[in-house]
Amino acid sequence: MRATSTEATSIGVDVGGTKILSVALSPTGAILARKKIPTPQQIDSAIGNPVGSSVAAAVAETVAVLAAEVGLSPTTCALGLGVPGMVDHSGTLIFAPNLHGAIGANIAHLVGDRLNRAEVGVDNDANCAAVAEHHFGAARGVDHALLVTLGTGIGGAAIINGQLLRGAHGFAGEFGHLMVDPAGPACPCGGKGCLERYASGAGLRHLSTEAAAKGELSPEAAESPESLFNAAKSGEHDALAVVDRFCWWLARGIANLCACFDPELVLLGGGVLEGHEIVLGPTSQYLRDELEGGQHRTPPRLEATALGPDAGAVGAALLGERTKR
Repeated sequence: MRATSTEATSIGVDVGGTKILSVALSPTGAILARKKIPTPQQIDSAIGNPVGSSVAAAVAETVAVLAAEVGLSPTTCALGLGVPGMVDHSGTLIFAPNLHGAIGANIAHLVGDRLNRAEVGVDNDANCAAVAEHHFGAARGVDHALLVTLGTGIGGAAIINGQLLRGAHGFAGEFGHLMVDPAGPACPCGGKGCLERYASGAGLRHLSTEAAAKGELSPEAAESPESLFNAAKSGEHDALAVVDRFCWWLARGIANLCACFDPELVLLGGGVLEGHEIVLGPTSQYLRDELEGGQHRTPPRLEATALGPDAGAVGAALLGERTKR
């Protein structure tokens, strides 16, 4: 869809471990155009480039193309970036298990240099998604909500008293790295038994591979999360058992979060959940069982995000608007 300069006001970019999604946003939250490209996987230091420069170049290129499509100037439009991992208050990516090639880089500065601009907002991608859902989506009007994103890993964010919780250094919301099993598998973060080893896309693959090795799941169903969900939806008993185990781990993690934050709403998003409502029912049931005082309290509502895979980019666009003010 092509828009005029009076329609599009900001551009948001969601930088993921495997893809970069950019959107042009209207003041009412309508997505007027989008562009998706693969995330560069080369290690800049190995080829003599500054850390993060390949990712920054890809982001700058997609912003320039998208801005031209909707009639904005990439030099002056409101622009925000959501990146995976621990982003400090200066905008530097301190640590990112799923974006190793950009650790230590201030992506906003690198992108700004390429687009000849000074103002580029940057925050954790899940923080951006939570802001988008609170502003335009399923958490609108909710003062206490958590977002749990299920992708390659697990991202998270908390809305407390109507405000995004960032923490002393900007690192709040790293829900995927709650340790749930000290004897569990190694995690890219350097720890062991993190929640995302069981309740993310990588975790689902781990559970499937483990079940297949024991002869408890067909090799076809274990090929990918998509094949597992398809087998479960068709009623394959072994596939349903693996999905059920995945839902228990997810509920266990959410119950831990509820003990800390007492939310009224928990939103689930990310690529693993997309189109797979089969996860919501069992997870809700297990959450009631696992929740502290579950028989004596109202459990939080568990819902899918309203904005789906666009949430991170939409939130980044909102961040860009606030940065520009």
